[in-house]
Amino acid sequence: MDLRNLNTFIQVAELSSFSRAGEKLGYSQPTISFQIKQLETELGCKLFDRIGHTVRLTDKGRDILSYAQKICHLTQEMTLGDDAQSETPTIIRLAMADSLCNPLISRGFASFREKHPHISLKVTTCGTTELFQLLDQNEVDMVCTLDNHIYDTNYIIANEEKIGVHFVAAKGSPLCIASELSIQELIAQPFLLTEKGMSYRRLLDEKLAKDSMEIHPILEIGSADLICKLVEDGVGISFLPDYVTEAAIQRGTIVRLNVKDFEVELWKQLLYHRDKWVSPQMEATIGQFGMILLN
Repeated sequence: MDLRNLNTFIQVAELSSFSRAGEKLGYSQPTISFQIKQLETELGCKLFDRIGHTVRLTDKGRDILSYAQKICHLTQEMTLGDDAQSETPTIIRLAMADSLCNPLISRGFASFREKHPHISLKVTTCGTTELFQLLDQNEVDMVCTLDNHIYDTNYIIANEEKIGVHFVAAKGSPLCIASELSIQELIAQPFLLTEKGMSYRRLLDEKLAKDSMEIHPILEIGSADLICKLVEDGVGISFLPDYVTEAAIQRGTIVRLNVKDFEVELWKQLLYHRDKWVSPQMEATIGQFGMILLN
C-alpha cells in the first residue's frame, strides 16, 4: 500500500476537498483523484461520496481514516523518532475565546517554546460559533472554548474543566455589604461586559432573557483583564470567570457578589475534530496547553 495515497486520503478527508488537498500537498487535482481511486480499488470500497462540489467520507471511509492516521503516525515515529522534537518547522493553529489568550501566552508560551523550538503557534480569537466553523473547515487544528458544555460526536474533547463565574464589584462598593443580592437589584447598576453574543456574556444574557430582563452596559470590550482592572477602579461592576478575577480577589480589591438563585454553568474545553490526524507536534501542543488552559 502506497503511503502517499494514505496521506492524500487523510488530507482530502480533513479538508473535505480534492483541490484544497492538492494545493496543500503540491499535487494537481487529477493526481489527487487518481491516488484516491487507486486506494479505493486496493481496499475494494468507496471512501468518499461526491455530491456536487462537496466531498464527504462514507461510513467505510471514516473507519479506514482512523487506520490511515495510525499507520502514518507510526511511520513517522519509525523514520523520525519523536517528531515533536524534530527540526522541521511546524505551525499549530489554535482558536479560542479572547479572554483565554492571556493565560495561554503569559503562563505557558515561553516554556513551550523552550521545549519545542520548532513548533510555532498561530492563535485566532473569536466567538464559539466561529470557532467551530473554523474547526469544521480545517482552518484551525484545535479550539479552546469558554461556554456551556459542548458535546458533539464530531469532536474529540482533549481536556475540559467546569469553572466558576460571578458578578464582581470593587471592595468599597455598597453592594459588597449585602450578604445576598437579587438579580433585580443588580441589573440597574453600571455594567462593564464583554461583547454581546460572546461566551459567558451570551450565557448571562440568555438566562436574563428567560425572566424578561436585560443589562445595558456602559462599556462593552473584548478584554476581560481590562474589565477586571476597571472594576477594581470602581468604574462599574461585571460578570467574569473566576480565573480572571482571582488575583484581584487575593489582593482584596474585588469582591464576588452572592446573587440569590442565579447561576450560570461555564466550561473551558479543548477540542479537535474527530477526523483530524493528531501529529506528534499537535500531541505536544495538546499536552502543554491542555494543562495550562484547563487548570
